[in-house]
Amino acid sequence: MADRLTHIPGVVGVMLGGSRARGEGRADSDWDLGVYYRAPLDLAALGALAGDGVEVAAPGAWGPWVNGGAWLRVGDWAVDWILRDLDRVGRVWRECQEGRYEVGVQAGHPLGFWSPCYPGEVALGRVLADPSGELTALRAATAAYPEPLRHALLDAAWEAEFLMEGAAKGAAGADPLYVSLCLSRALGVLTQSLHAHARRWCLNEKGALATAETLPAAPPGFGPRARALLGSPGATAAELSATVAAARALVAETRAALAADADA
Repeated sequence: MADRLTHIPGVVGVMLGGSRARGEGRADSDWDLGVYYRAPLDLAALGALAGDGVEVAAPGAWGPWVNGGAWLRVGDWAVDWILRDLDRVGRVWRECQEGRYEVGVQAGHPLGFWSPCYPGEVALGRVLADPSGELTALRAATAAYPEPLRHALLDAAWEAEFLMEGAAKGAAGADPLYVSLCLSRALGVLTQSLHAHARRWCLNEKGALATAETLPAAPPGFGPRARALLGSPGATAAELSATVAAARALVAETRAALAADADA
């Protein structure tokens, strides 16, 4: 399939991504194919290859960051085509090398789409078809986590502490939705920082906490404590305030560990 995709005008190469590429897939895991293209992309030819009854979403149809693609069934397998604009991926990679990134609103990404996901997908993926060699070269380049990006994401941990101020106000007003959103965002930011500290690409929210709790800068009990905060924040002002106090302590410990080992 990857070879046939590269014969579509505009397609540059194809990578296997997700858990299958990392050797962590289950028997029922999807096969995620990153279809890297350069405009103009022949969507009609993609649709013909996908077959009857399969809708191919054009770039932008799924949002500003998850460009588009298609969901296929091949025998018993679920196969996802995920379109990636290779020039945009290259631009984001250059920004990451300079310590710049952005977080965009994207359906399916409740903590936002963090732009380093683009080069991270290449670094952690498996090249399946690459006639020009561009994907292979980019994968080799992204194997080394850029130090400027590492320091930028370590610095980003300040937001978790700032969010605790908002959470405290929400707790005083017995507002569980606002408190829960502050908590999840704060823990998500810390998870990104913990991955960056360990020079590991963090692609999205799925499984990120489970990985983060195993990383060197994670304070004792980071995972269980985070799950307790998210699992039962409370409903009354007193309950929410107690949760926020526990969250403050976890945020402070994590930030201290990140700062202490920032140059490790």
